[in-house]
Amino acid sequence: MVTYVALAKFTEQGFHNAKDSPKRADAFKEMAKTFGVTVKDIVWTRGRYDIVTIVEAPDESSAMSLNLSLGALGNVRTETLRAFSAAEMTKIVGEMLWHAFASALLHGRQEARSAHWLL
Repeated sequence: MVTYVALAKFTEQGFHNAKDSPKRADAFKEMAKTFGVTVKDIVWTRGRYDIVTIVEAPDESSAMSLNLSLGALGNVRTETLRAFSAAEMTKIVGEMLWHAFASALLHGRQEARSAHWLL
């Protein structure tokens, strides 16, 4: 599953119907299920964004279809961010190319000196 954080702002229509926002959130959770997406949390916020939602989707296509379907309803506009867990991030940084190079350089290994072209 792929995790996303959706930052949402009410549209003019959304502000006019703000009192129905909790009901629409429940409807959104049901709509998400039709795309195979799980809504982990929805919170309403003060500040730049009105709603923050965390979802898990089986793939990018499912997440995008859900996002477009939500936007078509006209109550919010979203900015969606791909999110990574600590375990995923540990794997990602473990695969960084420079890590092995920097380690070799710090230990004065020949392969680091001969790999100067990487910089």
